[in-house]
Amino acid sequence: MSGRLQDKIAIVTGGASGFGAGIVRKFVAEGAQVLIADRNLEAALDLAASLGTAARALRVDVSSATDTTVMVEAAWEHFGGLDILVNNAGIGHLPQPMEELSEEDFDRLFAVNMKSIYLAARAVLPHFKERRRGVILNMASTAGVSPRPRLTWYNASKGWVITATRSMAVELAPLGIRVVALNPVAGETPLLSTFMGGDTPELRAKFLSTIPIGRFSTPEDLGNAACFLCSDEASMITGVAMEVDGGRCV
Repeated sequence: MSGRLQDKIAIVTGGASGFGAGIVRKFVAEGAQVLIADRNLEAALDLAASLGTAARALRVDVSSATDTTVMVEAAWEHFGGLDILVNNAGIGHLPQPMEELSEEDFDRLFAVNMKSIYLAARAVLPHFKERRRGVILNMASTAGVSPRPRLTWYNASKGWVITATRSMAVELAPLGIRVVALNPVAGETPLLSTFMGGDTPELRAKFLSTIPIGRFSTPEDLGNAACFLCSDEASMITGVAMEVDGGRCV
């Protein structure tokens, strides 16, 4: 590996599985120390154990202000600082008519996909502003660019993430802080069956027909893209929401 993130310290929310785990593995391989923040502590501990002393695990509910504050403090306690925050944690909902999603499910979607970014920014920005440096990467989605029917509220939450990323970037750029986002297409993660409304060969073939490159995204794809955007190589890049989608949004 090239050591693109050598001596960097990062937090990755939802880092125990799926895209988050791909980002954690890539960051560690490139020299970073990573706090894996996830509601599934057992999975986070297993991943951290496989990566040695460069990774630590912490149980975090990203919709909780208390947990989010503790998360940022833990990065300083364990590693002595923080350079990168990856807001990867997110949830979806089953395809359905927009008026049929329950209020409870909508509130949870809002809390995990949107409010969590506000809470994390509020917790981390005093540190980043004091040091006049730092990178925040938000996980958006192609759903925020090219919405799919029957996923209206999920689509809207990811459109919000893209707009928030751009606004955060404009406000924070003069302070030396970059904010970027990734727009993955659906991938081989635990959320795949949720987005498709099931997981059958027929559903997979139908979805794959919308991706010109002919495959789903992988945790490794997102890890590679996140590594570049969070590295010093991307020091002139802020406010972008980069598609990692095999051409789906072209």
